[in-house]
Amino acid sequence: MIPKFNVLYVDLSKRSFHIEDRTDLFIEYLGGSGVAINLLLENCPKNADSLGPNNPIVFAVGPLVGLFPLASKTVAMFKSPLTGNLGESHAGGRSAVAIRAAGYGAIVIKGKSETPVYLSISGNETQFRDASGIWGIANSVTVGRIIRELEGAPGIRTIMRIGGAGESLVRYANVVTETYRHFGRLGLGAVFGSKKLKAVSISGTKGIDVRSMKLYREVYDDIYRRAVESPVMKKYHDIGTASNIVPLNALSGLPIMNLKAATSPEAEKISGERLAEGYLGRRVACAHCPVACIHIAALREPYEKELYFYKTTMIPYDYELIYSLGAMLGIFDVGGLLKLMNVVEVLGLDAMSTGVVMAWATEAFEKHMISEADSLGLGFRWGDYKTYMRAVELIAKPTSEFFEALAKGVEFASLKYGGSDFALSFGGNEMPGYHTGPMCHVGYLTSSRHSHLDSAGYGLDQRLTSKDKLPDPKVSAEELFREEVWRQILTSLVVCLFARGIYDRETVLKALEVSGIRLTIDDFDRIGLEILRNKFRFKLREGFDPRGLRIPKRILETETALGKIDEKYLRESAEHFFKLLGAVG
Repeated sequence: MIPKFNVLYVDLSKRSFHIEDRTDLFIEYLGGSGVAINLLLENCPKNADSLGPNNPIVFAVGPLVGLFPLASKTVAMFKSPLTGNLGESHAGGRSAVAIRAAGYGAIVIKGKSETPVYLSISGNETQFRDASGIWGIANSVTVGRIIRELEGAPGIRTIMRIGGAGESLVRYANVVTETYRHFGRLGLGAVFGSKKLKAVSISGTKGIDVRSMKLYREVYDDIYRRAVESPVMKKYHDIGTASNIVPLNALSGLPIMNLKAATSPEAEKISGERLAEGYLGRRVACAHCPVACIHIAALREPYEKELYFYKTTMIPYDYELIYSLGAMLGIFDVGGLLKLMNVVEVLGLDAMSTGVVMAWATEAFEKHMISEADSLGLGFRWGDYKTYMRAVELIAKPTSEFFEALAKGVEFASLKYGGSDFALSFGGNEMPGYHTGPMCHVGYLTSSRHSHLDSAGYGLDQRLTSKDKLPDPKVSAEELFREEVWRQILTSLVVCLFARGIYDRETVLKALEVSGIRLTIDDFDRIGLEILRNKFRFKLREGFDPRGLRIPKRILETETALGKIDEKYLRESAEHFFKLLGAVG
């Protein structure tokens, strides 16, 4: 029995919606990334304004959602207002299961509302709710609580919403879901804001049929057992991704103060172990996940004028936030770091872009490229979390030319004020938190999202030691290419990439058979390659130039565990990657 996959199409301009059976698309491309890029190509006109009504928002899930552990991501695709080409962001939480339970494999949102609106999607009904009363509320947590009280629909529910940064069209504003999960990278929140779309609430009660209950039980039990017994998963449960701080710092792979260095004796102060010992308040899991890798800190602060009265704030943290808002800014005080994280969280900003932008601003201020007047008297200084908290508020609601530039990303700001050599972005997207060697940076340059999650070059770096000879640039490119092709399959099934060691090819085949889709192992390379090529088809169509990529000089200056990085090596490897893809001649 082949499962049926419907797509919900919503037009905000006309306040209308309709449903189409697109099972053929899901059979061909599985779901998630594969389906989303095809829907984006179908619905986004060439050269569409990323903040205009013709830029669609696509949400897509996969056939394993609601059936198997760790298959609980939602893929969002759109034209990115940060880079001007492909925008792709993934989020966990309940969103994927809610979309599937509502009866959909994907949702496409087009047009622009004349007045603030939020969508209420429950099964076959889509309501356009007036959001005038909550437009202007900058705190995304408050917005979620209000909509939760307004929406009484039964079943599994998700609430995706923006904060003040999205309303202000900050190019790297995010969309918050379930308070502690995010569609973080590349500016989906700004696209929401441009459409006057404050939130999307989705709920459903529908079940999912399987081909064989006996086979389902066997495959489910195998995946579950391997997940709970995995030492990697135990690490993510106990300490979370923040456990990467200490080993990366020891490896000289942790960017410090805008990558002036890649290790610091103070890094241990903001390690995952230190946070777990002194601040861990609870762990949270995405739907259908036994691992619970989401770590929430409890920050207890006394009221200034009330003796023995305290305020406790629950703040999510992980490696990426500690890197970007801690190490990159020279903040090694846990309390200050958590306060800064909370401001970024509630205003709805991507933490990695925010940290990299402010690190560039701090160095530019040091070098007198920007003045006290430009910064409205803030005077950026390493480690000064109070100033950074104020800066985040000014980025989320810019009132000056300088903060408007910061709100457009580090690439834009450095072109306007100078300092491109130490502006850490790749393809227009701010740098992730790994400086492990040349392969991680080749990955940032070549991957479809310019993300560490696409081809995991940092993993290739860490297999080598300083005594090893680097692989030929073409060999590195080929390994990165193979990995990214396979990850297109995982992100189309919307499997959490932390579980990539569990969802091997044989396991994926069995899980798909349970869901009603029959493939062979040979199909994976074909489908994965076609999905990746479709992504670059969109990128190239929207002006992406593989040979025009800027390499920040700073990454060549700061040593890694493998020594200094050679620009020629990066360019030769990137060139070969794009040739394998067919993106260059």
